[in-house]
Amino acid sequence: MVFDAPGALQALFGTPESTRRALAEVQRATGVSLSIRGGELTLRGDAGACATVESGLRQAYELGSRGQPVRPEDLGRALAVLKATPEGRIEACFGDVLITRRGGRPVTPRSLAQKSYIELIRRRPLTFGVGPAGTGKTYLAVCMAARRLLDREVRRIVLTRPAIEAGENLGFLPGTFEDKVSPYMRPIYDSLFDVIEPGKVHRMVEQGVIEIAPLAYMRGRTLADAFVILDEAQNTTPQQMKMFLTRLGEQTTAVVTGDPSQIDLPRGQRSGLADALDVLRGVSAVGVQRFSADDVMRHALVQDIVRAYDESAKQRGERARARDPKRAALGVQAEASPAAPHDALTKDLPSSPPEG
Repeated sequence: MVFDAPGALQALFGTPESTRRALAEVQRATGVSLSIRGGELTLRGDAGACATVESGLRQAYELGSRGQPVRPEDLGRALAVLKATPEGRIEACFGDVLITRRGGRPVTPRSLAQKSYIELIRRRPLTFGVGPAGTGKTYLAVCMAARRLLDREVRRIVLTRPAIEAGENLGFLPGTFEDKVSPYMRPIYDSLFDVIEPGKVHRMVEQGVIEIAPLAYMRGRTLADAFVILDEAQNTTPQQMKMFLTRLGEQTTAVVTGDPSQIDLPRGQRSGLADALDVLRGVSAVGVQRFSADDVMRHALVQDIVRAYDESAKQRGERARARDPKRAALGVQAEASPAAPHDALTKDLPSSPPEG
């Protein structure tokens, strides 16, 4: 396989390190092995799979030429999109621009799961994004909220988190309540600053157009004509989750994000996220997107770390079942379970009817 344009392979695969990982991901996703020699790319594998990889690489290069580059680490995911979409175009996912970052780079979905998540947010008034850290659950929700606010489709953005943090307590931090809350809400500010000028964000916060506050501040309110995001939902109690969900008013879109493997509630306390997913099973207006380690978009090492922890949790569960098969027969769950697969563009609640 040869590209006519000079530097095309470098544009696709990047540095030697990113090239190594990209080639490994392509082989994992398709079974096709690739080798680069000079300006030529050699594909080895099943003829049909090789044709798919060639088509995907050419499409990725075309997208990059139009200012929407597919990152080297995303080539495996792009080929998964190619195989899953009826039209056989990776542009269906990687060309779906949500908003443009302040530096000029577009924000697009980078996997089937992210594309599914975005489509659910567009169509459903309430969407749950569930999965490990680094999968873009909160960031994509914030980007969607910013886009709708800038397009005047909503009047305000409300961003909230439960006031529980890993082994710490806000009361022990120095300063006023605002001083204590500000660093705690920093991840949400960082996402906003990535797509809206910080000065403009601060003005919107002062005017009440953007509200960032702990979950306790939501009690007794009705959130209408807004885009509402509840982050770190695994640390809510069932009562807090019910309180939040019953705040939603007319013309409001809500997104709830959480990682079931990072629950910081007291031992024995049921997570409001798990409870809501059980209670709302079968409610057609509610969408659920589950992410896995394959969807981690941070440093490649983070993906390896998440996979290692998932495997460790799986092994602990298997050992526990071996020690006490009677409890296993009663359906006692392991400490953590791997995320559900996402082999289609839309992953919904199991009993939700398909949309017409």
